Amino acid sequence: MIGWIIFIVCTLGWHIGMYGMFKKAGIEEWKALIPFYNTWCMVSVMKLKKHWFLLQLIPIAGQFVTIWITIKFVEHFGRFGFLHHAATVLLPFIYFPYLGYSQNEKFAGKIVVDNYKKSGAREWVDAAFFAIVAATLIRTFVFEAYTIPTPSMEKTLLVNDFLFVSKFSYGPRLPNTPIAMPFVHHTMPITNSKSYSEIIKLPYTRWFECPVERNDVVVFNFPVNDTLINDEVNFGSRVTYYQVVREYAKNLNGDFNLAREKVQEDYGNLIITRPVDKRENFIKRCVAVGGDTLKVINGKVFINGQPQQFFPESERYYKLETPANAIVDQDQLKSMGINIHAGEDIGDVRDIGVQNVQLVNITNQEKKNLKLPSGYKLSDFIMEPDNQLFPYYSVDDSSHNWSADNYGPIYIPKKGSSISLNADNLIRYQRIIEVYEGNKFENKNGQYFINGKLATSYTFKMNYYWMMGDNRHNSLDSRYWGFVPEDHVVGKASMIWFSWEGGPRWKRIFSIIK
Repeated sequence: MIGWIIFIVCTLGWHIGMYGMFKKAGIEEWKALIPFYNTWCMVSVMKLKKHWFLLQLIPIAGQFVTIWITIKFVEHFGRFGFLHHAATVLLPFIYFPYLGYSQNEKFAGKIVVDNYKKSGAREWVDAAFFAIVAATLIRTFVFEAYTIPTPSMEKTLLVNDFLFVSKFSYGPRLPNTPIAMPFVHHTMPITNSKSYSEIIKLPYTRWFECPVERNDVVVFNFPVNDTLINDEVNFGSRVTYYQVVREYAKNLNGDFNLAREKVQEDYGNLIITRPVDKRENFIKRCVAVGGDTLKVINGKVFINGQPQQFFPESERYYKLETPANAIVDQDQLKSMGINIHAGEDIGDVRDIGVQNVQLVNITNQEKKNLKLPSGYKLSDFIMEPDNQLFPYYSVDDSSHNWSADNYGPIYIPKKGSSISLNADNLIRYQRIIEVYEGNKFENKNGQYFINGKLATSYTFKMNYYWMMGDNRHNSLDSRYWGFVPEDHVVGKASMIWFSWEGGPRWKRIFSIIK
């Protein structure tokens, strides 16, 4: 809440200041309050070439252009010094009201800029420096642009949706690795080397912290990406290092120590580790928060025993039974009300090897409006038990033969809550105790020691969250790798600012994410 108050105050200060500056510049004041139109007015009054306005629309680079236009506007007030540029970039919510309303400040116009003796190179260096600083601060603490790469959130979010993610929603998080190349996540382009240094590592700190709420669409660092096989072609985040170790262990009588040694022998230098803030970014919906107990029954999520809503655009597979020799093509599916998106990584229609039966991946709304021809039948598709599901029970374990559609119950840890230390709880929570919360855990002949002290219970230090994709049968989510710690949370997906599929998806542009 405090974070949002600060954000609102800063935003109001910026616009109030611009309102006064526009009046001094001879521009109708109300135009200062309209995003993008206000920079168009600045470009026009400064007699800059109009392509500078259009360059703002380029992802990432556009932030630099907007800041450069603002710096140029301040220069037309006769303010060229280093401190004035610093105030423009770092304290505009204070500096702009001063320029807009102080009787000592006037709009001098293009003539004062033309008469100022500073080389073009120096001007560009100054502007670029402050643009980088401002854009880095905005990207780190306020909002960041993301692109949807996979269909795991379809059709709430589509592949090639471009999002704004608010980092103020849950409080800005200080980077664990402050020494890093701006605008690069973890790997440098071309050289494929690390884009950051771990010489300085900061502990987890979040300013003006606000909790993630149930049903928020959240961007977070992939928790099990702390160790990975750095081969995007065969592994990436699709097949984790821990999945590979589990597969090796199956063939080694469950000996995980030997399995890790064998994986190290086979992949060697490809195995790397990453700090929290440099792990891969994922986007999912938070379906359960700390303190909740989650259970999935025949594909429906229950939280604390209560059924949860189906989101209208969430997808899942259904079995479509057709008459003998029927041919189901894209046009026929569209006539039934099933919309197929081109270019998806995982198709909307899947052959399961059963005669006259196909799987169709449709939304709840599409199911509701479905127009099935005579002889066609739609029924639920329920996933089979799977030992790839967290916390990796054997499918032969009759008491824990979980599937993606029949899962749990499982408790989501809450900061300050405690569990007893027993075999089943350790299967579920030992990674939290050791990895996410940094304790040394030992099992000595059935007695448990945490940081060298005998323990029969454990109290959690952080809140945890359970994330699931809206495309429930095509999502690598918490069902497969477990909990998301609060220190992995990046921000809340708030708005789609652009969308593309063979051309702009106009209806999605500037739509709010629900």
